[in-house]
Amino acid sequence: MPNLVLEYSNSADERINVQGLLEDLHEVTMKCGLFDVDSVKSRSLRCHNWLVGEEGDNVDFIHISFELLSGRTEEQKRDLSRKLMEVLQQQASHIRSLTVNIRDMDKSCFQKVIN
Repeated sequence: MPNLVLEYSNSADERINVQGLLEDLHEVTMKCGLFDVDSVKSRSLRCHNWLVGEEGDNVDFIHISFELLSGRTEEQKRDLSRKLMEVLQQQASHIRSLTVNIRDMDKSCFQKVIN
């Protein structure tokens, strides 16, 4: 069930291999041992419009939003966050802002249909 969403400024797209980065982040998620491999979903979203503080769109960024069903420990989530950030730093250290946010989803409210 985990969803990894890689958001990035279109200026970052010119400086990194987005598909390669997404594949490596996806691999980290599949190998972390917290999820059924077939349930891992990863995607990227290129941002054409963004603003950061007073510098506006002069700051390039990559942000990972990672949503997972509740039930993992804080330590497990911190470890996953660190592993994802390691990949970001290895491949995109020249991007000014790199961030990762892991967020629990409420199991009682989550709905899923597979056809």
